Amino acid sequence: MVIIRRKTDLEKIKNLGDWVWICGRRKTGKTFFVKNFLDYDEYFFVNRDGSVLRGMKRISYEAFREVFGEVIEDKKVVIDEIHRLPEDFFDYLHATKRGKLIGISSTLWLSKRLLGRGSPLMGLFSLLIFGLIDENDVLNGLRKLNLDKRELVEAAIYAREPIVASAYKPKMRKWLASFLDANRLAIREIIGEIFTEEERELSLVYEGILRAISSGKNKSGEISSYLFSRGLIKKDNPGLIQRYLDTLVKIGLVEKVEVYKKKRFVYRSVSPLFDLHFYLDEKYSYVENPVPERFIREVIMEKLPYHVERFFEDLLSKKLGMKKVVIEEPEIDIALTRFKKLALVGEVKWGRRVTSKEIKKVANKLNLFNCDKILIVPDRAGSFTVEGIRVVDVFDL
Repeated sequence: MVIIRRKTDLEKIKNLGDWVWICGRRKTGKTFFVKNFLDYDEYFFVNRDGSVLRGMKRISYEAFREVFGEVIEDKKVVIDEIHRLPEDFFDYLHATKRGKLIGISSTLWLSKRLLGRGSPLMGLFSLLIFGLIDENDVLNGLRKLNLDKRELVEAAIYAREPIVASAYKPKMRKWLASFLDANRLAIREIIGEIFTEEERELSLVYEGILRAISSGKNKSGEISSYLFSRGLIKKDNPGLIQRYLDTLVKIGLVEKVEVYKKKRFVYRSVSPLFDLHFYLDEKYSYVENPVPERFIREVIMEKLPYHVERFFEDLLSKKLGMKKVVIEEPEIDIALTRFKKLALVGEVKWGRRVTSKEIKKVANKLNLFNCDKILIVPDRAGSFTVEGIRVVDVFDL
């Protein structure tokens, strides 16, 4: 089991107030993070039936209210699945702003409504949205395994999902195929819970959008046509699906990236694991019809270069404080802007060997732009040089 210290999230929570609301979809490690990396005095877990666990003891909501009123005075309290508590408790919190409180919620969409305008909680909590593990944190966490550079990056891409990090064994390509095969039903349940908890109506539309994006249809018009062809919407109209796209962006399943110098956007899956899952199911219906692992490995190999590109793009964007954009002509792997001006372009070559023909093609493409240029390779030791382009690997970054 690999335990990743989420230093980025620890730094964020240090800068928040005494009352913090941690929220995000299931299986992102919220409870593990709080229990293992934060200090607290009392921990309560709210069950679906409204009862509350205090340690191993189950108590009623009324008993919890009484105990909470006593301990919040001078202790740091954690309430897990806080959104399950009745509304009168939130009114009580509004009148009782004291002590230190961490609320954990597995429902991001509901959390935003609970903390939004008109809610008794508005202004009481600082919000910490818990998503995938930060790229830098997962790289640092995996480096202690002494992996080679290629395996380090490929493991980091998928181990940003805590359920992958907790079970990972080298080599990632082979292991991931077995993991997906064994956990295809569990992954479907995680995704299903998101729509059950977050937005009950038309969950098939949401799932259809994720399937479309994983299949390479990343513009609203393409997604609309995909949904219409499968009878999921009544009219092929991109405007009709905008609210669904906006919801998926808000709950952290999809990202919206601007096309450079164009008034339009592309949509991408945030989780590489979910991206693989939906693509596999679209191609092979692998959830209901188990397929040989070699077919799963083929899909991993097909998708891996794209996931490598997105990983380095995200890593560079955060480290350099730049905005991600998409350049379509010519198609560029990585493009970052600063104050709307193109600041960096990059290509990723992830094969075992980069040929002179590929180098020339990269140089011709990147030299069209007047900004910093990089070429990312698995290991630049004893590598080549390209005039005007910096050749880097993961350790350089």
